[in-house]
Amino acid sequence: MSEVSTASARPVLGIDIGGSGIKGAPVDLTTGEFADKRLRIDTPEKSTPQNVADVVAQIVDHFSSQIAPDGPIGVTIPAVVTHGITRSAANIDKSWIDCEAEKVFEDRLGRDIVLVNDADAAGVAEVKYGAAAGHPGLVLLTTLGTGIGSAILYRGVLVPNSELGHLEIDGYDAEKRAASSVKDKEGLSYEKWAKRLQRYYEVVEALLWPDLIVVGGGVSKDSDKFLPLIKVSAEMVPAKLRNTAGIVGAAWLAANKDTQPGLSRHPTSDQRVE
Repeated sequence: MSEVSTASARPVLGIDIGGSGIKGAPVDLTTGEFADKRLRIDTPEKSTPQNVADVVAQIVDHFSSQIAPDGPIGVTIPAVVTHGITRSAANIDKSWIDCEAEKVFEDRLGRDIVLVNDADAAGVAEVKYGAAAGHPGLVLLTTLGTGIGSAILYRGVLVPNSELGHLEIDGYDAEKRAASSVKDKEGLSYEKWAKRLQRYYEVVEALLWPDLIVVGGGVSKDSDKFLPLIKVSAEMVPAKLRNTAGIVGAAWLAANKDTQPGLSRHPTSDQRVE
């Protein structure tokens, strides 16, 4: 399966749904950069699927003159997404759980939608345009923030919904010990926090043996204060795209869904990866 040609294509809209804000921008898929200033609208206090879809529709309308009238749209969400259905809900209304969310957006917008976990979208962006661009092997992205998000890609193909922040390590949910929010809450120095990260990445490496680990999240801007303290076999680098990664990854996936077997809404037993 080959990627779509982006040389002469119009920008593709990516939208990132968060617990406090919903952000969107058209993305130039040749460069991975925004084609216009990002628009942010507060997430509705009651963040049900229909209420969120209404806000997403506002963002689509705002950028409608810049994107193809019948083009697909990529949307990220803080949830596990399997075949268009949201199976969990982090910082959004619990009515998302087991919701046919991709269909909700398609019905509201009248367009093809690619719905993907937010960390997975960020991982795709880093592999296509960022710190892991062109990497030929197994890439793991971890986002250190309120929790720990993760994305796994092998030779540019996403293995969705890895949820490695929820590994149980030494009797604890990993993100409850090692997320950057825990560092702030407990007032940990970078040195003490790095010891917790060391244990986390040791376990992750023993499971996956990635060739490259990309560390994202807002704290990645201070990566020089903690990454050198973590010793694993894989190369570790800070993310490059940071706050734009979700939107960029969502847009790329919207245009290239056919290259990602894990995002198929209706998988069949005879699907094959070329």
